[in-house]
Amino acid sequence: MFIVPLTHPSFRFARSLGSSDDGARSPALDVAETDTGYEVVLDVPGVTKEDVKVSIEGRRVTVQAKTDRSDEKKDGDRIVYRERAAARFARSFTLPVELDQATSGAKLDNGVLTLTLAKRAANGSSQITVD
Repeated sequence: MFIVPLTHPSFRFARSLGSSDDGARSPALDVAETDTGYEVVLDVPGVTKEDVKVSIEGRRVTVQAKTDRSDEKKDGDRIVYRERAAARFARSFTLPVELDQATSGAKLDNGVLTLTLAKRAANGSSQITVD
């Protein structure tokens, strides 16, 4: 496995989806390439696996996630100060080759989302019989 430089002309990384004032955070990511695919690691702290959406369209990968702010209070408690809020994460990028969604996967562990993205196998050439 080797780390692919993000300056490679085949890669396009968008920092967020939509307009810059849509409130979505853009998670940091690392991309490594193997012979059969890519491993992408993103930081999405506080997110549960049910709140993560990953979509693949050809070479383009889109990751969206959200956290909800807990408004749970115990009897007699008063909120004095609050900095932690609900958050949305969005990141989109394009890789140099088509991806196979059926054999790709995702794993979320301790706020780190790891995508294992399989390269689509090239359709091998075949011969036809001439009648």
